[in-house]
Amino acid sequence: MKSIGIGKSHSKIILMGEHSVVYGFPAIALPLKNIEVTCQLTLAKHSLKMTIADPLITAIFAALEYLEIPQAKIKYEIISSVPQRRGMGSSAAVAIAAIRSVFDYYERDLDNQTLEILVNQAEIIAHTNPSGLDAKTCLSDKAIKFIRNIGFSTLEVDLDAYLVIADTGIHGHTREAVEKVENQEEKALPLLHGLGQLADAFEEALAEKNLEHMGLAMNHAHDLLDELGVSSPESNHLVQVARKERALGAKMSGGGLGGCIIALVHTNEEAEQLSRILEKEGAVNTWIENL
Repeated sequence: MKSIGIGKSHSKIILMGEHSVVYGFPAIALPLKNIEVTCQLTLAKHSLKMTIADPLITAIFAALEYLEIPQAKIKYEIISSVPQRRGMGSSAAVAIAAIRSVFDYYERDLDNQTLEILVNQAEIIAHTNPSGLDAKTCLSDKAIKFIRNIGFSTLEVDLDAYLVIADTGIHGHTREAVEKVENQEEKALPLLHGLGQLADAFEEALAEKNLEHMGLAMNHAHDLLDELGVSSPESNHLVQVARKERALGAKMSGGGLGGCIIALVHTNEEAEQLSRILEKEGAVNTWIENL
């Protein structure tokens, strides 16, 4: 047993496929390897108690149960640059870091399959019926394509471009947004079908490194998501600002009704300038990802 156990993970963002993924269309997500979570475990005087049911504490107890360690005298500290409830995989990232820290503290080997199983157990607490996309992407160093009931595959992203991520400062409300789409019934179907087609078009443009087509797909996707009623005034404003500043494309990301927007630009200089402008226009934080 070590004096300190350390586990790390990273964030993620959805590029395309919000909501339509629920209906069998592909979603594409990107790991954000520079936006990290660290969990540190150290010795405590008393046994850790299951006081609240959240992904962090659930993940720790899932790991302890797997290792058959009852009444563990440990305490934890989380250091995270991933904002909560913004569609950036915070709960999955925290769960991964927590489980890794337990195994590190007790000096036990942890294979990826076991880690993913334990993370998904914790994710069920946060999301009831998670697709596994967040966990898979937070565990990956490559972009992920996911199709419900079919599975996951990795995608190569090697572009001369940059992605700006801007946080509206508003908590996302995924469950409420999903229910909002469900309640529209047949009215939503053509919009969802359109989103599915745009995800396919985006994937094709990604493979061809066609930034203009990627941007167009992003713009159209946001407009359809807004028509579905899952965007927000704050997201719409930041998307409009990004488009006005000549981003190749901009859209909301994640479940919606808050959360983040993403914008595609050619150069790092453009990304830095757009980040500054978005923050002046209401974004509470921005990140730049080299694609």
